[in-house]
Amino acid sequence: MVAEIDQNESLDASSIPRLAAELNIAPRQVLAVAKLLFEGSTIPFIARYRKEVTENLDEVQIGKIQERLEYYKDLEERRTTILASIGEQGKLTDDLKAKILACTTKNALEDLYLPFKPKRRTRAMIAREKGLEPLAAMILQQPVSGHPDEAAKAFVDAEKKVESVEDALSGARDIVAELASENAEIRAFARQYFAANGVVVSEAVKDATKEPTKFEQYYDFKEKAVDIPSHRYLAIRRGENEGVLKRSFTVDVDPILKRMCELMKVNDRSPFAIHLRTALEDSYKRLIAPSVETDVSVDLKMKADRAAVEIFAKNLRSLLLAAPLGGRAVIAVDPGIRTGCKVAALDATGKFLANTTLYLSQGDRSEMEARIDLAKLIAKCQPAAIAVGNGTGGRETEGFIRDTLKKANIKNVMVIQVNESGASIYSASEVARDEFPDLDLTVRGAISIGRRLQDPLAELVKLDPKSIGVGQYQHDVHQPLLAQKLEDVVVSCVNHVGVELNTASAFLLARVSGIGNSLAKKIVSHRDKTGAFTSRAGLLKVSSLGPKAFEQAAGFLRLRSGDHPLDASAVHPERYALVEKMAKDVGVDLKDLVGSKELADKIDIRKYVSAEVGEPTLKDIIAELKKPGRDPRETFEAPCFRDDVNTMEDLKPGMELMGIVTNVTAFGAFVDIGVHQDGLVHVSALSEKYITDPAEVVQTGDRVKVWVIDVDIPRKRIALSAKGPGRPGGGGGGGGKPGERRGPSAGPRPAARPAFNSNPFASLGA
Repeated sequence: MVAEIDQNESLDASSIPRLAAELNIAPRQVLAVAKLLFEGSTIPFIARYRKEVTENLDEVQIGKIQERLEYYKDLEERRTTILASIGEQGKLTDDLKAKILACTTKNALEDLYLPFKPKRRTRAMIAREKGLEPLAAMILQQPVSGHPDEAAKAFVDAEKKVESVEDALSGARDIVAELASENAEIRAFARQYFAANGVVVSEAVKDATKEPTKFEQYYDFKEKAVDIPSHRYLAIRRGENEGVLKRSFTVDVDPILKRMCELMKVNDRSPFAIHLRTALEDSYKRLIAPSVETDVSVDLKMKADRAAVEIFAKNLRSLLLAAPLGGRAVIAVDPGIRTGCKVAALDATGKFLANTTLYLSQGDRSEMEARIDLAKLIAKCQPAAIAVGNGTGGRETEGFIRDTLKKANIKNVMVIQVNESGASIYSASEVARDEFPDLDLTVRGAISIGRRLQDPLAELVKLDPKSIGVGQYQHDVHQPLLAQKLEDVVVSCVNHVGVELNTASAFLLARVSGIGNSLAKKIVSHRDKTGAFTSRAGLLKVSSLGPKAFEQAAGFLRLRSGDHPLDASAVHPERYALVEKMAKDVGVDLKDLVGSKELADKIDIRKYVSAEVGEPTLKDIIAELKKPGRDPRETFEAPCFRDDVNTMEDLKPGMELMGIVTNVTAFGAFVDIGVHQDGLVHVSALSEKYITDPAEVVQTGDRVKVWVIDVDIPRKRIALSAKGPGRPGGGGGGGGKPGERRGPSAGPRPAARPAFNSNPFASLGA
């Protein structure tokens, strides 16, 4: 195994089994993934086309292996740097080297390096310059005879600015304090104890609360660091950054000081013990606590960031994989009250055909003209649906369009509200300018709304995922972590669905496994110059696209009218010969086998198992033969809002509504009920059973039945329940421990998580 690992140039021999133990994955599987990643394979390709090699690991498992491999690679690089630095100082002993080589975390490595790290001028350095190191050594040795004051007299020296016995002892204690703070065992214990037992405290900053803020619940707040959920910690951090809150950590110091005394061998029979204890207390308070608190704070922030990013990623995935209307013509409307509604007509492929502006609120004449113009456009373009942006005026515009269709006796045209988050950002982007250089921004926005209905994935990949608005605290989390995770989600979704090679934009192609931005532009340029591709193999004629990129990308690209019958499927070209043999064995032409469930069922996959191809891949091939190029997304179903509910003023407590989940957070789900303001279903009101994570029962895009609990028009807040009329919370969870079902008799909820009834928005924080 060592030789194989060395080929990857990123791991030492012990990392593979250690990583395997961390992830509960067999070492051979970890090694297989490591080799494939090193050879340039992407996660989607490995998960889909190398199942036999990895023994059927999925994208999530492969992604975790990749993440930990990067961590261990960084660890090895840092270890090498530290060994070299200490070696250059001439202080690298065999024992120290062994300890450094045994480190499995970056914190442990940095603790060992701390005594050898270049420092700014410290109190201990100044004490050493005054010649007080021998006195410090005496305090550390803890002799049972002699007296500290007598020993210190020998170090009093006015020229060295040691004016008294106390000056000498104070300087010696500074040296001892620094040595203790650099002890790796002490730091490790303090960090672990702080992480396990530390309490996050937040208080209101004086004079910052004269006006109402979003942080009231954190004005006097305490919760153990190990228990605090990500959204609460991020809310406190935001309040701190906005100058409303002051954040700190508290911990019981005694256990840490006790352990420090044990490790530094305090001997209470020694007259020097009091000075060692004093030095250790100073070391903890002045040197260790601030450093460890920073370490724990960083770890807690990263933990909260990862949790928030995971929520964002799940929501984004649900949104990207939302059911598409498909290849049907659409008229799209971007509502506008003052400037009019911008309307764009698109053909079945999303190609822009025409545009107009409808003025709905400038008198009866303009309204009549708008009805006539809309009816003419519908007659000309024959759309299957009219997509209406859900922004300001969206519900009024939808009502106008429905009324127009009714009066004009136009049937079989759906009117569908579309989430327009980020459409304005797209319309002003370079991508939009490249696509439609001669169109106004508002028309581009309407086009984007229409294309989102036709194919959400193809359109939303053009946006920065952060502008779509399906996460929580997205501006508070570590931005590189968020950007990488969201890009991974986009890539995963694109490859999961597959991409039509002859119609995909460069933006969409760039997310295909093995392609990237540069190759995507070259593919589009080649397509524009030479015409549509007739086969997947034609990709090899694209400049700079070599065998490796072709291997990674080909299986995720589709050619609905390609020369080869399998070019429209997810069967990889490397398996074409195998499928041709299957067709021959069944006694039919390949083109007759592709798409025939009856013929595919006749194939005995056991006959084709080999060293390279196992049952997982063969089962995938058979599934593709039955339904080649099948879109894995759900069938489109138009949402249905109540016609009599258009604004918040129309809502009444107890009202039953159908809605669409627009965002899932750690504290609940936001639901669009058609009033231009999403309502919140708190986690305690999402399910009859106990849940701690809203994602257990809902995801973005779900259609849900909800009941109105409370409407706060001045603050634009709507509280909803998914548990039935008159049942806002309580039995569904939200407080207590996993497995504990809280009801009216279960007593009050913990203060850290208020009951839904008291304030359904309390968990928002900010």
